[in-house]
Amino acid sequence: MYKKLLGTLIVSALSGALPAHAVDVTDAMIANDEKSGNDVLSYGMGTQGQRYSTLTQLNTKTVAGLVPAWSFSFGGEKQRGQESQPVIHDGRMFVTGSYSRLYALDVKTGAKLWKYEHRLPEGIMPCCDVVNRGAALFGNLVIFSTLDAQLVALDQATGNLVWKEKIDDYAAGYSNTAAPLIAKGMLLTGVSGGEFGVVGRVEARDPMTGKLIWMRPTVEGHMGYKYDKDGKKTELGISGTLNKSWPGELWKTGGAATWLGGTYDATTGLAYFGTGNPSPWNSHLRPGDNLYSSSTVALDVTTGDIKWHYQTTPHDGWDYDGVNELVTFDMGGKRLGGKADRNGFFYVIDAKTGKLENAFPFVKKITWASSIDLKTGRPNYIEAGRPGDPTKGADGKKGATVYAAPSFLGGKNQQPMAYSPKTNLFYVPANEWAMEIWNEPVGYKKGAAFLGAGFAIRTINDDYIGALRAMDPKTGKIVWENKNVAPLWGGVMSTAGDLVFYGTPEGFLKALDARTGKELWKFQTGSGVVAPPITWMDGGVQYVAVVSGWGGAVPLWGGDVAAKVSYLEQGGSVWVFKLAGSTAVALK
Repeated sequence: MYKKLLGTLIVSALSGALPAHAVDVTDAMIANDEKSGNDVLSYGMGTQGQRYSTLTQLNTKTVAGLVPAWSFSFGGEKQRGQESQPVIHDGRMFVTGSYSRLYALDVKTGAKLWKYEHRLPEGIMPCCDVVNRGAALFGNLVIFSTLDAQLVALDQATGNLVWKEKIDDYAAGYSNTAAPLIAKGMLLTGVSGGEFGVVGRVEARDPMTGKLIWMRPTVEGHMGYKYDKDGKKTELGISGTLNKSWPGELWKTGGAATWLGGTYDATTGLAYFGTGNPSPWNSHLRPGDNLYSSSTVALDVTTGDIKWHYQTTPHDGWDYDGVNELVTFDMGGKRLGGKADRNGFFYVIDAKTGKLENAFPFVKKITWASSIDLKTGRPNYIEAGRPGDPTKGADGKKGATVYAAPSFLGGKNQQPMAYSPKTNLFYVPANEWAMEIWNEPVGYKKGAAFLGAGFAIRTINDDYIGALRAMDPKTGKIVWENKNVAPLWGGVMSTAGDLVFYGTPEGFLKALDARTGKELWKFQTGSGVVAPPITWMDGGVQYVAVVSGWGGAVPLWGGDVAAKVSYLEQGGSVWVFKLAGSTAVALK
């Protein structure tokens, strides 16, 4: 009977349960998230996305004593990819699971406080597994997105549904997998579905009600809107200039999905959202740069205006989504943003103006461009590396096949990197792989795949695919690397204890020396780790947590790579660790 409800809520009684609710999450608390070690309030461990903790109880000397504190299974048969980053507040952990589920757990014991399972309709079309990357906290609410393109807000204490809003039509290919972002008291979200000809955008909502404030498209030619308290919309201006970089009609189904969410920097007042591939993949159908696809757009969070953009792959023909996070940091007296793009280049960009400061490879094989011109900001293309025009093929149905590196799975994909202001290094989970790719004729049909390309993923090296690399953003040099047989698909965290934590598809959570890359500790979680770790302090004890569960795009799209790692098993659990013998002290 309960399965007929719009959503399923299961509340578990807990002996000595937590108080109903103590402290509302405020915008000031979120702004201080990266400095406060007692909670984790946002995806990225701070809105700027550095994934850096100031805690030092765990350090290079003590980390060897790290042991499990508890583990919680997501249960059931709904496993698949688990890419979620937990958030921590008020004695509770909020963690999402595959198939649009959310759990509230006691942070000290792992006991389930409640569970919400969103009822998904038939016919959802997630491109790259049934994943969810996490929730946002604001006020007394925990808010997350669903695979059928909805936003759901629940009471943190009880799990009761407070509001639910539709983002868009799942039957047209829209979905949502990213953790929402809270900035200046607004809830910022994007959309997924670039492989189905959706139109990318960023939306701002009132987090307490879900009502729209503004909407900004990320495909040139589409109109933005602002909304009053009654939901009435007025025009906010077109994104870019109609047909300037999108001749013809394909801008109407142009892709540029903002599927990985965004970051926010309080010093600039800007939110940074990466945008995905233009639709379709076949670049010969859409001349021009195709703004704002495969880019970073910097948005004024108050107005929804695009203040600047930087396009990493103009006229993308390889599915080199530009969605990867822009992580803001200080260097040389400037506020900058670092981005390890799917196309294999690392970019250092002025966070206030969008001016390119530096660009260099972070993978060792790139075939589509020789370099990035630091004056113009544009790539120096290797024209022979672009997939061929199908109309010029022998039968007019298949263009020339090219060998391209990195593969469309990217030098870095969804797995977030970390930055340490202590070492001044970025820690990038990189992958070395290639693809054979060719173009085909294609036409748009609502709800159908809109690619116009075929592909096969290939390995490059016999001994490794993944490599965690410490990158110096000033010199562009790889300071150290730690290779991994399987591709790296989980995120990274750095700490003031000179540690770097990350997971592997083989199931290990590892801790390395942040300065040397030496492995200091590892633990087998029982399934592949494709999620980013976090850390926090509770009662004088520092904890580390990570979600475990193999899946995501690699086993679905990975070709030779998927076959190479086919022995890996699915799962669904969250693991929490602390130093052996440490005991939390009750705080008064």
